[in-house]
Amino acid sequence: MKFNEKLKNIATYEAGKPIELVVREFGIEPKDIVKLASNENPYGCSIKVQHAVDEILSHMAIYPDDSMTKLKEGLSRRFDVAEDELIIGSGSDQVIEFVMHAKAEGGKILTNSVTFAMYEIYAKHVGAQVIKTKSLKHDLDEFYELYKSENPDVIFLCTPNNPTGDAIDAAVMMEFIAKIDSDTLVVVDGAYMEYAAFKNEAKKVTPKELIKKFGNVIYLGTFSKAYGLGGMRVGYGISRAAIIKELYKLRPPFNITTLSLEAASVALEDEAFVQESIALNFEEMKRYEEFAKEQKIDIIESYTNFVTLCFDETRDSTEISDKLLRRGMIVRNLRGYGMNAIRVTVGTKDQNSRFFELISELL
Repeated sequence: MKFNEKLKNIATYEAGKPIELVVREFGIEPKDIVKLASNENPYGCSIKVQHAVDEILSHMAIYPDDSMTKLKEGLSRRFDVAEDELIIGSGSDQVIEFVMHAKAEGGKILTNSVTFAMYEIYAKHVGAQVIKTKSLKHDLDEFYELYKSENPDVIFLCTPNNPTGDAIDAAVMMEFIAKIDSDTLVVVDGAYMEYAAFKNEAKKVTPKELIKKFGNVIYLGTFSKAYGLGGMRVGYGISRAAIIKELYKLRPPFNITTLSLEAASVALEDEAFVQESIALNFEEMKRYEEFAKEQKIDIIESYTNFVTLCFDETRDSTEISDKLLRRGMIVRNLRGYGMNAIRVTVGTKDQNSRFFELISELL
């Protein structure tokens, strides 16, 4: 059977290994498995969300509100933008898919050398060429040189960046975008922006300021990280109404479930939970920084809820991640990104202690 020729050069995205699979493969009890691979919020979600979801379980026979009024109203208040400047996706990666079909088909995209894998995968879906920088972290001077020479249709700035955790100064990013022509779409992926804004005000990107100043930018956010709703799959894009209108032509009907819409809407109302879990995240991150220093491991300064530990030639990230896995500790090996490193979600105090215990034995 013949399939689309574009599929030959597309790698399947590999998500963090699920707990259920580790149970089956290694016979480890679920209670003895710690998953620190997918950057979920280890403190779960707001108790208000749990109560709200319980209350609407009896309405599952009815299609979701396709206008997504409640969630759009909440996001509109949070970011002080108009509702027609918002689009909701099944995760922010669905909005990325819309962007690719709307703007990059048969063209070019420009990304950092190491960044979220779905940019490249979705680009290949539409036959777009992927241009990458050489620098590990976002070097906007290098981005600009490639922009001038390659003339990409879409530029992706992931800040903070996944899987490295570094972030761009907002002022520097604004200066960069100001030099880009109006027909090139700039995607600012802020999936971890709540963490960056908490740690350093200079890294905070404000969507309203961004789209007010530039007519060729879309900002992406998600409820999967700081809000603890990874299982609900809700993301959003914020841009000028003209861009959102075009993306809406690609959105399938009822792309967000009733449960997900309610969960995200209520999550927006409990900012105290979000701020508390972020504060705990950075408190625990200090332990990773101290551990890396003790073990003489390079650690990239992180503005997210994960850390990237980079090993020298005497240690192998694949071997380390595999041995951790067999002991019930799931982390993300970054060999596929060309890095001898592992990415570790900052978990709860007990989860992190278990990680330090296990990796210390291996090292």
